[in-house]
Amino acid sequence: MSGTAPAAPLNAMSIDVEDWFQVQNYAGLIPRARWDSLPRRVEERTREVLDLFARAGIRATFFTLGWVAERHPGLIRDIVAAGHELASHGYGHERVFEIGADRFREDIRRAKHLLEQAGGVAVTGYRAPTFSVNPTATPWAHAVLAEAGYRYSSSIFPGPRAGGPVPLQPWRPHPDGVVELPMTALRLGPACLPVSGGGPFRATPHPLFAALLRRVNAEGRRGIFYFHPWEIDPDQPRVPGLSATKRLRHFLGLRRMAPRLARLLGDFAWAPVEAVFAPELAAPAPARAA
Repeated sequence: MSGTAPAAPLNAMSIDVEDWFQVQNYAGLIPRARWDSLPRRVEERTREVLDLFARAGIRATFFTLGWVAERHPGLIRDIVAAGHELASHGYGHERVFEIGADRFREDIRRAKHLLEQAGGVAVTGYRAPTFSVNPTATPWAHAVLAEAGYRYSSSIFPGPRAGGPVPLQPWRPHPDGVVELPMTALRLGPACLPVSGGGPFRATPHPLFAALLRRVNAEGRRGIFYFHPWEIDPDQPRVPGLSATKRLRHFLGLRRMAPRLARLLGDFAWAPVEAVFAPELAAPAPARAA
């Protein structure tokens, strides 16, 4: 019997491009006023990510801070030149539910301008710092993103931080807003198990994580994976005063992260967010109510 084997399910690979000192764990320890005085490591680590992707032959989405683009425009140009999708992580890594609609509008417009200026391409994707968008606390966020010229958001993490039950599939939280592509999770009874990357990926044995992602694909869903450049940087500075819990969460598995990523890239088929979810992004927005 002959025939063509079915293509492997396509999942979305993404990177949240921010420097080590911009992580929310350090928000109470490193004032923003000190950021420019600290050693920057984001460009070198992000170039390592670019090399990792080049060896694996994949393209991804780089959700990048406007703050980083402003200081490292050459890095932004190289991300685009390598064929990756350039997207926005906002400007200053401020949580959306803390800054309100007006400052949010200013933040995302500033980031979009800086990224497009550096990269020479349209920026239409957005991810909120620390997944700080949810329908309860920020019901205006998706409409504000649409006003600013974005097409989609990948900013909601199903589970407690979402402020209540949310769909696991792409959806439009606001009738006049952008499409939301929620981070990948599995519902197991009342629990919502993250299958998206970051700290949970570093804490989960690779065979188990791969099995969970395969289950997501078996349900007919496409996964979205994410990580940060600082997660492949085990020698980053240590900051005094970090609690034991936050220190464990931040540094757990950093030395194993790069080889584990390389293995993950080989185990699944990957593409940028905008390519994986092209059908949802091409669908017209619902008509405004009269």
